[in-house]
Amino acid sequence: MNRLFTASRSSAGSRTLMLMMREQGHQVGRYRVRSLMKELGLICKQPGSHAYKTSTVERPDIPNRLNREFTPAASNQSWCGDITYIWAGSRWCYLATVMDLYRRRVVGWALSHRPDAELAARALDMAYELRGQPSGLLFHSDQGSQYTSRLFRQRMWRYRITQSMSRRGNCWDNAPMERLFRSLKTEWVPATGYPSMTEAKRDIGDYLMNYDNRQRPHQHNDGLPPVQAENRSNLLSGIS
Repeated sequence: MNRLFTASRSSAGSRTLMLMMREQGHQVGRYRVRSLMKELGLICKQPGSHAYKTSTVERPDIPNRLNREFTPAASNQSWCGDITYIWAGSRWCYLATVMDLYRRRVVGWALSHRPDAELAARALDMAYELRGQPSGLLFHSDQGSQYTSRLFRQRMWRYRITQSMSRRGNCWDNAPMERLFRSLKTEWVPATGYPSMTEAKRDIGDYLMNYDNRQRPHQHNDGLPPVQAENRSNLLSGIS
């Protein structure tokens, strides 16, 4: 029981432990678990705070060029990116993701123990290469320090991408990314996190590039997964 409870990262410790014990075949209720925890002197183990930081200063030099225009006319016109945190291997790790807004297709991602500019740049590098080094791109993000960093802005210059940023503290300016992360965490990521970074990379990569892109119906695409919707659009427009 000590091993099971130490693995829990939920603030509702008794409920988490109850669910974990039921998965292993034990018929036990929440109040019984709470009583056992009290008898054994067990307390819920909480993770430390995550280190993701946003800018504290408005960036007038990087305006909100996207302006919530979340429905571009074609692929590789408007991309958006964001970073979230995932519990893996007894510590926080950080997921950077890039999405093509046209059909809500995830085109790049990276996972790291550090929420730095290199993480955001790796996700962008993956997207840029997988999509054939497109030109004329607009890239939108929040005002996280990763995206305002010199390293990331140099990537924008190298790839000739125009940068756009949400207004400070306004999550609705990057709503498609917020929705992606919410779906990932509620539908896929285990309640107790991952046992290791290796397992997290394998499972999250499967969700982003396989399940979400190729299988999961998207309301934005009239119920089609992003890859299928994109292929259909390309066929109708004569793009091979």
